[in-house]
Amino acid sequence: MDMVLVVATSQANLFAARYQMATSLGFHIMLAAAGVAFPFITLLAHRRGLRHKDRDALRLAKRWSKVMAVLFAVGAVSGTIISFEMGMLWPGMMGPFGDVIGLPFALEGVAFFVEAIFIAIYLYGWNRLPARTHYRTLYPIVVSGFVGSFFIVSANAWMNSPAGFTLTAGEVTNIDPWAAMLNSATGVQYVHMLLAAYMLTGFTIAGVYAVGRLKGRTDRLHRLGFIIPFVVASIAAPLQVVVGDVASRRLIEAQPAKFAAMELLPETIAGAPMTLGGLLVDGEVRGAIEIPGLASFLATRDFGAVVPGLDAVPADERPPANIVHWSFQLMVALGTGLLALSAWFAFIWWRKRDVPQGVWFWRFASLAGIGAITALEAGWVTTEVGRQPWIVQGVVRTADAVTAAEGIVVTAAAITGLYLVLGVATLAVLRRMSRRFAAGEDVATPYGPEVAP
Repeated sequence: MDMVLVVATSQANLFAARYQMATSLGFHIMLAAAGVAFPFITLLAHRRGLRHKDRDALRLAKRWSKVMAVLFAVGAVSGTIISFEMGMLWPGMMGPFGDVIGLPFALEGVAFFVEAIFIAIYLYGWNRLPARTHYRTLYPIVVSGFVGSFFIVSANAWMNSPAGFTLTAGEVTNIDPWAAMLNSATGVQYVHMLLAAYMLTGFTIAGVYAVGRLKGRTDRLHRLGFIIPFVVASIAAPLQVVVGDVASRRLIEAQPAKFAAMELLPETIAGAPMTLGGLLVDGEVRGAIEIPGLASFLATRDFGAVVPGLDAVPADERPPANIVHWSFQLMVALGTGLLALSAWFAFIWWRKRDVPQGVWFWRFASLAGIGAITALEAGWVTTEVGRQPWIVQGVVRTADAVTAAEGIVVTAAAITGLYLVLGVATLAVLRRMSRRFAAGEDVATPYGPEVAP
C-alpha cells in the first residue's frame, strides 16, 4: 500500500512539474520571439524614417519601441521564473550536468543585460540623443537578441543532442562546455527558431494593422505599419520551409522515435507513407489519409527508402505519438497557410506595386499573427514531447530528473495564476497603448518632420 502511494505521489509530482514547465515555456516563448525580432523590425522603420525623412516611419519606430519595452519587461519576468524552475524542478539534470550546460545560460544573461541597457537608452534617447547616435543604439539590441537566443536554443539543442561530456560509471567526466553548446542540433534548431521568431513577430504586428484596415483605416501610417513587418515575415516564411525540411531529415538518425511519432509510423517500413490526420490506436493507424512513399522521400529523397518506425525503439522509450503527430501537422498546416498568404501578397505587389485590395486578404492577414503564434507553440510541443521519455536524449529520463520535493502541484497552480494575471495585464496595457496611438496621442519625434495635428 505504501509503495503504491509513493508511486502515485511520484507520478503526480512528475505531471505537475511537466505541466508547470510547459506553461512557463509556452508563455515565455512568445515574448522571447518578440524580443528577438521586434528590435530588427523597429530598426527598419527607424532607418527608413531617417533616410527618407519619413515622418510616418519614425512615428512607427517610436510607437513600436514602447510596445517592445513592455514585452521585454514581461519577458524578463517569465524568463527569470524559468531559470529558477530549471534547477528547482529538474535537479536530476541540472545537478550532474550543470557544469556541462551552464555556460550558455551564463552567456545568455550577459546578452540579456546588454539588450536591457540599450533598450532603456533607446527609449529615453528620443529627446536626448543626436538622431544618428540614437538610431545606432538599436544595433546592440538587435545583436543581443540574435546572440541571446542562440545561447538559449543551444541549451535546448543539447537536451536533444547531448555532447561535451563522458559518462564514466554514472559520473560525468571530460566536461567540454563549448562542445556541449555547439552540439550537432544547435545550428539547425537555432535557425529554425530564429525564422519562427521573425514570422511570429512580423505577422503579429502586421495583423494589428490589418485589423485597422478592416475598420477603414487606410492612411499611410497604417499601410506602412502593415507592409514593414509583413514583408519581414514573408521573407522568413519560405526560408522556414527549407530549414524545417533539414531539421526534420536530421531526426532520422538523431531521434528516430520522434520522427516516427511525427509521421505516425508504428512500424519500420520501406516506402513509408505520409500520414495526414488519424490516430494511433492499439498499434494501428486509424482514420488517416496516407500518401504512399512520401514520408520516405521527405526523409531521404528516396520514395522506397526504409524509415524507422516506433518499433525501432523499446516500448518504454516511445513518445506519445498522437500528441507529437497532431502538433507537428498543425505546425506544418499553419506554416503552409502563412506561406500562401505571403505568396498572395508578393504576387499582388509584383503586379501592381501595391498591397492586395480584396477584403479576404485582410481578413486572413488579421489572423496571421494568431496562426504564427499557434504554429510556434505547436512546433515547441513537437520538439519537447517528441523527446519524451527523455529530458536529455538517451541519457537521463524525465522521470529520473524531477525533484522529489513535495508540493509541486501547489507551485504549478500558483504559476498558472501568475501567468494568467501577467497575460491579462499585458494585453490590457497593450490595448490601452493601441487606443492612445489610434487617438493620435503620441508626441512628435525630436528630429524629422513634425507629427501632423
